Amino acid sequence: MRVRPILVALAWAIAPAAALGVLVAAAALAQRYVPGADSTRPRLKYADSLTSINDRCIVTHNQLNPRIDPVYVNGVPVGFC
Repeated sequence: MRVRPILVALAWAIAPAAALGVLVAAAALAQRYVPGADSTRPRLKYADSLTSINDRCIVTHNQLNPRIDPVYVNGVPVGFC
């Protein structure tokens, strides 16, 4: 049985994209909520074990979003929504 070259090329094109999707999902799971002073507004703990300095979004004052990477200010992460 002979494999069609187009299927092999398609498999080689899809494999890196799938692997990247797994890595992005793993990175998003690394960021998790940790309790803060206010129980309704938890802080985020990031993959580098640092906790966000803020407990709410600095733009809309909503809960922080773990899917958005922080911005580091003087080595301290600031979370966003």
